[in-house]
Amino acid sequence: MFFLQDLQILEVILALLVFVAIHSMRQKRRYGVPVWPFLGMLPSLVAGLQSNLYEWITDVLCRQNGTFMFRGPWFSSLNCAVTADPRNLEHLLKTKFSVYPKGPFFCDNMCDLLGDGIFSADNETWQRQRKTASIEFHSALFRQLTTESLLELVHARLFPVLENAMNKAISIDLQDVLLRLTFDNVCMIAFGVDPGCLSPGLADIPFAKAFEDATEATLLRFVTPKWVWKTMRYLDLGTEKKLKRSINAVDEFAEKVIETRKKELFLQTETQKQRSDLLTVFMRSNDEQGKPFSDKFLRDICVNFILAGRDTSSVALSWFFWLLGKNPRVERKILQ
Repeated sequence: MFFLQDLQILEVILALLVFVAIHSMRQKRRYGVPVWPFLGMLPSLVAGLQSNLYEWITDVLCRQNGTFMFRGPWFSSLNCAVTADPRNLEHLLKTKFSVYPKGPFFCDNMCDLLGDGIFSADNETWQRQRKTASIEFHSALFRQLTTESLLELVHARLFPVLENAMNKAISIDLQDVLLRLTFDNVCMIAFGVDPGCLSPGLADIPFAKAFEDATEATLLRFVTPKWVWKTMRYLDLGTEKKLKRSINAVDEFAEKVIETRKKELFLQTETQKQRSDLLTVFMRSNDEQGKPFSDKFLRDICVNFILAGRDTSSVALSWFFWLLGKNPRVERKILQ
């Protein structure tokens, strides 16, 4: 009798597992990825992380005509739309940009690092920052600054690092080198200071390390239930403790730069070379009430700009050189 009861329980469990498996496979045909009860698409994501995440996502996107909805576990915030369709990007970022505000969920996750900067701002705050920055980006002084800083970084720092690796026949992490290049460049454009990440020896720079740690910890909030990371922040634990420490370091760096720049502008005469970095431009500007921008506003502007220019450029350059390595025929054409 006991044996038969155990056998029946086993049959029920087996039937349930078969049902879940068949249901998930049907969901795969519909959504591109199996959707498991309670866990959503998380098991497939974990499997993708074990191999090549980008290839896995690309494969799913190809099966789903360029767009699919990722469904995370029911207890997480990991639900999002994944798209590689240029028409969707144009619709979101250009055609109907005004009807897609970032909203409280995004701002709540990002505000500790980004404050009221352009990445987390909406409506008039976003428009004001966008307008001021856009005008400056097209000025002759700003373009001269970007050209001069990039030429100096490439010829005086990047080339020596690459030549040293070549002469000593040592391997280097090209993505790390390019990340240091873009970080130095964007800091010179935003703050008007050179952190020196791309220096001989490629030493760790405290501000760059703090910024990277803060960005990583902030992104983890998007895959962590809100009540979990808010509890961790209240108790000062784990990634939230790391985030708090990193943001304090970023703020300390920004405060020193802003204070120094204010003194420089106060003592500056008309005959001295005029600065054209983003921080100085906003310091010389006023808000709608005709008052100077606050130190916090200046900090938020520059931190957002660094985030915008740091990883984007370095990742694009890394992919470019990777593609060159895979296509020697194209490399020969470029050299010609």
